[in-house]
Amino acid sequence: MSEGSKDDIPMQRQACREFAEQMGWQMGKEFEEKGVSGSKVSATKRDAIIDLKEAALKGEFQVLLVFMFDRLGRIDDETPFVLEWFVKNGIEVWSVTEGQQKIEQHVDKLMNYIRFWQAAGESEKTSIRTKTRLGQIVEQGCFRGGTPPFGYRLEKQGRVNKGKNEVNEILIDEQEAAVVRLIFDLYVTKGYGSQRIATYLYEQGTRNRKGNNFTNATINNMLSNRSYLGILKSGETESQIFPHLQIIDPHSFEAVQNLRLQRSAAYKDRCVPLNTKGSSLLSGNIFCGHCGARMIITTNGKKYHRQDGEVTVTPRTRYVCYNRTRHAHLCDGQTGYTVRKLDAIIETVVHNLFAQLNDVPKDAVIAECYANKIAEYQMKLTTARATLQACTAEVLEYEAEVIKVIRGESKLNPDLLNKLYEDAKEKAVDAEQNVKRLEAQIQDGEKMRDSLSQQFDNLRTWADMYDECDMETKKMILARIMKSVRVRRDYEIEIDFTVDFEKIGGIAHLGLMPEEDSILLPESKQKVVSF
Repeated sequence: MSEGSKDDIPMQRQACREFAEQMGWQMGKEFEEKGVSGSKVSATKRDAIIDLKEAALKGEFQVLLVFMFDRLGRIDDETPFVLEWFVKNGIEVWSVTEGQQKIEQHVDKLMNYIRFWQAAGESEKTSIRTKTRLGQIVEQGCFRGGTPPFGYRLEKQGRVNKGKNEVNEILIDEQEAAVVRLIFDLYVTKGYGSQRIATYLYEQGTRNRKGNNFTNATINNMLSNRSYLGILKSGETESQIFPHLQIIDPHSFEAVQNLRLQRSAAYKDRCVPLNTKGSSLLSGNIFCGHCGARMIITTNGKKYHRQDGEVTVTPRTRYVCYNRTRHAHLCDGQTGYTVRKLDAIIETVVHNLFAQLNDVPKDAVIAECYANKIAEYQMKLTTARATLQACTAEVLEYEAEVIKVIRGESKLNPDLLNKLYEDAKEKAVDAEQNVKRLEAQIQDGEKMRDSLSQQFDNLRTWADMYDECDMETKKMILARIMKSVRVRRDYEIEIDFTVDFEKIGGIAHLGLMPEEDSILLPESKQKVVSF
């Protein structure tokens, strides 16, 4: 029996045949396994082992010959008993390299177990060496092998391995990369979900590498694939970003991940629309100002327009409070608000906001934002260090009390003391990690400046394109600059912006939407009454 890659199986088979000829045995059936790991797959699930046992019970052979005993497997708490099973059923078990395995005495059983225990250890060492080497390969910017992600291709560039064989390099496939960029753009700019993107690609005649349609599962995998940042991966090992392999820039990639997080079922404070279909601007982030419930879109009734003797009938679309329509006792506000009127108010606010951007000096704003953020982190760091000092002191107190317990001088219960000590150590570890995180954020000033600059550029880009873009893109822009809109009776609205105003007439600070570990400045609230 032989197991291994396509290159070593012929060698093992030939060695077994030569050994059998030397022993004067008549060769019977040959068993081999390809692509099966003897260290991971149980014998009960390996077809070759199952077939061998059935043949042994039928008396179809008297000798089982393997190249090495570990061909039967490398699971130390299972494989020794597989070998023992054959011996107990009257089958001689031989290895080309290790001779015959007998189970006549207790020492034979012990040696049998030790052999496979050593084989399992060697398998683990080989696995570690392989993983380490593959990690080193990707860290050096070389492709580890296999099929490249969609958007990339393999091509020989003259590099050879230790065996003097020319190996493939991974490169961007521009035709496929254009599809990847389109997928990310549709998700961020237009708010398309994975299923809608798949449908769009199908309608455009865009197919995957095999000529099949893209599925929503494939789209989701692509949207979370860090390879598009220009990162090579091997297991948990990731390389640095290689610019020549970058299809999606980090800001766009993070924007997609934030959107995916907010659209997940577990996310409670969603302020982006789950989809961007429909003609209302605020689906997803509009709330009732009376009870706080999310408002939904409803279409009911008809509105008639007379022009040149013709009558045009259009449906009446409104934002309605869910509580007011389903649980009236929970809300004393207005039931609904006309989409056309409320959206017009929001459009006026947005135009006023964007109109001021050209008068804002970018460098001055970024410098002020950066200074404010550093000051905020410094205050948090001071508090975090004080917390760490207190936690450390508490740990030391409990350690001193432990010594008293050992001496018989403490009145505390040992079990209670142990619990208090472990809790204190856990708090100290958390406090230390918080201090390190804040120190790292302060030290990474260039990344902070870059992020603030990107936010400012995004705002100006959105301002330039807003009036000309479609409804889907407008919805996504509003979701990025408005955390929430609350509306009360008589169309009195209050907006939580992700843009902070020093005063309504001018912009002073810019900030991101609230996200974990993001660069965030205080949100502004602007009240607009009955436009």
